[in-house]
Amino acid sequence: MNLLIGNIGHLSVIVAFAAALVAAYSYFQASRGRALGDTDASWLRIARGAFFVHGAAVLSVVVCLFNIIHAHRYEYYYAWSHSSNHLPVQYMISCFWEGQEGSFLLWIFWHVVLGGFIIRYNRKWEAPVMAVFSGVQLFLVSMILGVVLGGVKVGSSPFILLRDFLTDLPVFKMNPDFVPKDGTGLNALLQNYWMVIHPPTLFLGFALTLVPFAFAIAGLWKKELTAWVKPALPWTLIGGGVLGVGVVMGAYWAYETLNFGGYWNWDPVENAVYIPWLVLVASLHGMVLWQKRRLGLRTSFALVVATFILILYATFLTRSGVLGNASVHSFTDLGLSGQLLIYLGAFTVLAVALLVWRWKEIPVSEKELNAYNPELWVFVGATVLCLGAFQVLFTTSIPVYNALMGLIGIKTNVALPADQIAHYSKLQLWMGVFVALLSGLAQIMWWQRNDKTTLVNSLTAPTLLSLLGTALVVLLVRYNGLTISPAYVVLVLAGLFGVLANFGTIFTLLRRGVRLSGGAVAHLGIALMLLGILASSGYSKIISRNVSGLLYSREFTEELNRDNVLLWRNETAPMHGYELTYTGQYFDVPGVPGYVDKQFLFRTDDDYRAIARAPIASEGKTYYKTGDTLDILPENTYYRITYKDQKSGEQFVLYPRAQVNEEMGGLLASPAIKKFWGHDIYSHISSVLDPRKEKTWSEAKEHILSVGDTIFLNDYFAVFRAIEPAHETAGLNLQKGDLAMQADMIVSGEKRQYHAHPVFVVRNRMVGRVPDEVEDLGVRLSLNAIDPTAGKFTFAVSTTQKDYVILKAMEKPFINLLWSGTLLMALGFGLSLRQRGRKDAPVELLPEAQSQPSNRNTRPQPAVG
Repeated sequence: MNLLIGNIGHLSVIVAFAAALVAAYSYFQASRGRALGDTDASWLRIARGAFFVHGAAVLSVVVCLFNIIHAHRYEYYYAWSHSSNHLPVQYMISCFWEGQEGSFLLWIFWHVVLGGFIIRYNRKWEAPVMAVFSGVQLFLVSMILGVVLGGVKVGSSPFILLRDFLTDLPVFKMNPDFVPKDGTGLNALLQNYWMVIHPPTLFLGFALTLVPFAFAIAGLWKKELTAWVKPALPWTLIGGGVLGVGVVMGAYWAYETLNFGGYWNWDPVENAVYIPWLVLVASLHGMVLWQKRRLGLRTSFALVVATFILILYATFLTRSGVLGNASVHSFTDLGLSGQLLIYLGAFTVLAVALLVWRWKEIPVSEKELNAYNPELWVFVGATVLCLGAFQVLFTTSIPVYNALMGLIGIKTNVALPADQIAHYSKLQLWMGVFVALLSGLAQIMWWQRNDKTTLVNSLTAPTLLSLLGTALVVLLVRYNGLTISPAYVVLVLAGLFGVLANFGTIFTLLRRGVRLSGGAVAHLGIALMLLGILASSGYSKIISRNVSGLLYSREFTEELNRDNVLLWRNETAPMHGYELTYTGQYFDVPGVPGYVDKQFLFRTDDDYRAIARAPIASEGKTYYKTGDTLDILPENTYYRITYKDQKSGEQFVLYPRAQVNEEMGGLLASPAIKKFWGHDIYSHISSVLDPRKEKTWSEAKEHILSVGDTIFLNDYFAVFRAIEPAHETAGLNLQKGDLAMQADMIVSGEKRQYHAHPVFVVRNRMVGRVPDEVEDLGVRLSLNAIDPTAGKFTFAVSTTQKDYVILKAMEKPFINLLWSGTLLMALGFGLSLRQRGRKDAPVELLPEAQSQPSNRNTRPQPAVG
């Protein structure tokens, strides 16, 4: 047992907590001067020193936690419950933030990084902003403190020993120093490269919401009610882009890993991230309006505060256990519910109290808005985003409402909607309609303000083209025998208008020599995302319909029997314009590109090691020779499916993945996706022969053969080619004095020939037999006896049910619009940030100056509004 690394880690947590406390108090004392820059230098030095100590301690905790995972120190509960011996390094990184403590630590780490940037680049605001930062860090570090004060547990330590967590296990009573040889491993669904980059991106987005919140609180505190917007706006832009990309990363992970056929399931944990992002984007629009038009400062304050509070609320939802029965991937309760509520309540009360205190002093614009003012439509757009967020928030919070009522002894019968996808989608669809329309309208009006004639002309082209495009879409949909609802027609129209209006704005600006508008690019991306969501979700088509007229099994659901195709091994079956062939099971072998045929591997007593039965080669390069021992990753089996286009004859191969996982409800399948420019082919395994059950073999039938003889095996035949000394490929572990012979049999199947090598062994005058199986054909051969005098060999042949898979395949049209739209949205945020960073900030044009082309490049740049 290595207790030193855990003690260092736990001590570092305590130091980080104490340093955050000192930093928060010192920054508060340094900020007590009346003016913003009037700081106490001595307190400021103490505060900075304390925050740097805090940062160093947090880094020490990160190093210690990764060390116990990477070094397989299973004496610690965190390493044992999240890791295992055979995980690749990249998935060990995923183990770091799979648990609650690790994800809190990741959040804390990002706050340290951001705090360092604020200290370096925002010296004027440092003291009050970092006072808020340090206060937040104090609460977050308390979540991983893991100490008991006065009988009250404060936080859950990632360095708790396994024996202290599982105190009731008899093994620890007999041997307190017992250390398991292996851990329970990483959740199979998280063994994906997106889980290496998605959580850090998402938590960076969470952390970034603290920055504008801290500036807003500092502004209210120091009565700098307008100055805070300028330094906070770039951070809000970064936060909006990063959090948006993080949300879509999670959607793509679901699309690539889960088998529900989509990328968004309105799971409460998904909603908990989506809600604050909508409000964050709305707050960004409000801040841009104040910065450029001196409008909506109160709205900006309220939305910035609401964004951070919603992040805290999302943390409570996902980590308190309140969603345990409503979400498939919320964290279990570690007894932190009380702390989370205190955390949420403290900052909510602080922020709301400050906002109410200063509310009447916050400047309000006297300008009256009319329908020709783009600011009005930006406000409307922000309102739509907030209403959309409220609808999701209200429904997602039903379990919280029931729990609160239960605490005061009132039983409630409020339940989540039976069909949550339909419930959310109905209203979110209309939010999408308004967002698409308003994004295009506001952009055109922003760049054509006070010129009604030019405005009408600018709106005419995208409107007419959108109507024409919508009509063509309706005709194409009906031509293909599909129906389209009026709501979808409206969404197509809105999406096309958003794309065309923003594209037109970009083209006009480039033609005039004005630098590219980040807002137009971001809005163009969002409009493309909406069209991608519409096409891929509304018109996904199942192409694996059962047309055989057979019922696969009475134990299967009606949907599985109806919407899946049965593929027997090495037999071709038709499927909606394709010919499909299932050609075998494959394993992932580290260091070898692609996957390796399971039949080329002889499994050993170690599940993670195998012996090569034939040369293991890929792309002309041999990685292992016959008889070499190699590592394998046996958790997942990849089923090789060949698709052949019936018209063009072109082929491609997919490897959908599946594993039998009792803890996660049986068959755990992940899709394989073939991407085309206009659609994706999305395939996943619905059923396989259960590998947990032993195969049922027929009664062995004996054949006495000489070398060169042929026997018939049901629909196949085999030729006995030779008898030869056995090799280590069968995992015999031969010793001196052993006699081992193997037969070389060539079995001819429908598509190819197979070599089978049943082995006959004599050891210590005891006879042993190692049969060989041709999995493709469901045939097993055993060499039962050898008569060297007569040159006769007795073989036993058994057969079993032939291998098969049941496959579901879907065609998802234009889903690439969603992913490309996300990239454009992120690019738009980046362009806006770059424009904000220019020292030569653009100035407002006078109406009469707008006709002068030479001055058009000085028009103010909207961010995303």
